[in-house]
Amino acid sequence: MKHNPRQVVFNALYEIILKDAYAEVARDRALGKISLTPQDQKFVSELIYGIVRRQRTLDALIDQFASKPASQQPPKLRLILLIGLYQLRYLTQVPDSAAVDTSVELAKSNGLGKLSGVINGLLRNYSRQQATTADPLKLPEDPIQRIGILHSFPDWIVKLWWEEYGEETAPLLAQWFNHPPNIDLRINPLQTTQETVEKALNEVNIEYSRLPLPNGLRLPSGVGNIQQLPGFTQGWWTVQDYSAQLVSYLLNPQAGETIIDACAAPGGKSTHIAELMGDQGIIYSSDRASSRLKKVTQNAQRLKLNSIQTCVGDVRNLSQFKNSSDRVLVDAPCSGLGTLHRRTDLRWRQTPENLLQLAQLQQEILTEAATWVKPNGILVYATCTINPLENEDVIQAFLANHPQWQIIPPAGNFPVPSLTSLSNFLKILPTEHNSDGFFMVKLKL
Repeated sequence: MKHNPRQVVFNALYEIILKDAYAEVARDRALGKISLTPQDQKFVSELIYGIVRRQRTLDALIDQFASKPASQQPPKLRLILLIGLYQLRYLTQVPDSAAVDTSVELAKSNGLGKLSGVINGLLRNYSRQQATTADPLKLPEDPIQRIGILHSFPDWIVKLWWEEYGEETAPLLAQWFNHPPNIDLRINPLQTTQETVEKALNEVNIEYSRLPLPNGLRLPSGVGNIQQLPGFTQGWWTVQDYSAQLVSYLLNPQAGETIIDACAAPGGKSTHIAELMGDQGIIYSSDRASSRLKKVTQNAQRLKLNSIQTCVGDVRNLSQFKNSSDRVLVDAPCSGLGTLHRRTDLRWRQTPENLLQLAQLQQEILTEAATWVKPNGILVYATCTINPLENEDVIQAFLANHPQWQIIPPAGNFPVPSLTSLSNFLKILPTEHNSDGFFMVKLKL
């Protein structure tokens, strides 16, 4: 039986937009129920993730072209309009006529036959205007709202960027976070060499480029199933963004040391630390959820690393670690606002109130984890967000309450010394480095 890819998209969006399911979960569930060609699977993913990302822009078009605003449309009709408008506005491989006709058919097959004329008229009207004007979308004068509607972000996130990085960078960040993410590999030097991995990728015609740090390669998005790439099962490499790789280099672990990764799952940084130590020493990988720690164990086993031990528990209650470690990494739970391109629905799930709660949690975790460090030991704090409330503000509050700690610069072997600011904070802006937004700082007792 041949399945209609757009019906799969409709079913997934129904769960995501109307039932508040997570985008990735709903997509996997929808695709798991049927058999589609790889090309159709890719098309379905592009539509689901793209529409979830671009909801605000597409709703603004419905507001503009329909007699009723998007919020007052029958829910299923709105979904079909989102699917049609996304194809017309953002996809070059679908002819306008096909985008319109398939949307009309989708309406008929989902009990909305009486409204098919509405769908046909709205989409054709948009298509005509798009052919004769640069962009049919009408935008407000207010610069925050303008960026928010054009690039589909909540105003409060745009306002954060505007206030912190200025009016030129804010729209660039919005634009950047709508691009599909790169796939960065961190090669495991204990199992292979960069040249071996490159040769294996060349043999299957997969493009790559070298990252400006040791053992790092970048693949384009859309290379297919990661686990089927050469070297995965042999433990030759793991997927880890360029920015995240830098955190373990900042920690600079040494062979034979005792290290604690305070919020470790799914284990990307724990396994990197083990590789940098030559798998010599002890790494305690801690996390609240035992289910998440299973991923740490699985990753360590695949990479053939033996120095990692897992520990279930809330960081704030692990008193057994007091004064026990040479170095501690706090890769803190955060808003994830540096990874909005990876998590398509995060922009709609995160709230300003959440950020305040997270900043409090980060302060508590950092304060407790600091007690684990031996005299003259090292503590690295990192987040995958570019929001000062969770970064600089947390560190400044911690230092005010713990004057025995001080910020120090990265070690001389840090692969990208140019990232260090005058205050020795390392902040990675996606628009400048084409990688996840990150913050990291190194503290010494």
